[in-house]
Amino acid sequence: MKSVKVGLVQTSCTADKQENLEKAISKVREIAAKGAQIVCLQELFTSLYFCDVEDYDNFNLAEAIPGPSTDALSAVAKELGVVIIASLFEKRAEGLYHNTTAVLDADGSYLGKYRKMHIPDDPGYYEKFYFTPGDLGYKVFKTRFATIGVLICWDQWYPEAARITSLMGAEILFYPTAIGWASSQEVDTNTEQYNAWQTIQRSHAVANGVHVVSVNRIGDEGPMKFWGGSFVANPFGTVLYQASHTEEELIVQELDLAKSDRYRTHWPFLRDRRIDSYAPITKRYIDED
Repeated sequence: MKSVKVGLVQTSCTADKQENLEKAISKVREIAAKGAQIVCLQELFTSLYFCDVEDYDNFNLAEAIPGPSTDALSAVAKELGVVIIASLFEKRAEGLYHNTTAVLDADGSYLGKYRKMHIPDDPGYYEKFYFTPGDLGYKVFKTRFATIGVLICWDQWYPEAARITSLMGAEILFYPTAIGWASSQEVDTNTEQYNAWQTIQRSHAVANGVHVVSVNRIGDEGPMKFWGGSFVANPFGTVLYQASHTEEELIVQELDLAKSDRYRTHWPFLRDRRIDSYAPITKRYIDED
């Protein structure tokens, strides 16, 4: 049996970038002490979620990757012998920015980065103002403990992203996330939205026969109430753990990676894929004419 203990760090953030980084490092230490081997931090954990407004000053939050934050986290990863998945605001060049996640192996080495492919632009989520769509394609990272795939927040809604990353050999799909409710919404709407968010990710687990780990933030930030609810699903979509919607949590969940073979053998979706029929998926829309 091949097992790995994943750690989910669900926290609130402040306007102080250094304070957030230090808090993240402290939480990594705590969760490593609980046995976590692969630790996933939430999306853009070094700041408040700044994309709720279009403000040029927010570009000052960006940094190079590798850079100061990955250097600090690499030292911690090496010291503790853990893998760290770190979502950061990347400054690639003057005027060119990405929403990017770096992966640091358990020996402190920088394994590479994934740049968010799907960029939303909705009220409260003005990400197209800040982020250029990713140009590295989908990625897997062969860490000490498992081969992992990393996707980011809005990528969660796209089965194509989960499928391709799984076909590249990912044993676990990690989704660093920052998503919440508008403060003015009714409870029924909130419940429906969270259920849709979790359901689509659980479906990725089922369709691809892999574990899914989704890590979200909590707290009230401007017009948004981030809904937490970080969770882990097994390859049949069963929720192994779901975090609170309002409290900070450090979750350690052991995953039996051998389950992928069992589920894929008994429910052979990959075997029965008709890849010869999928060419139309590359079209924006399939018009009748």
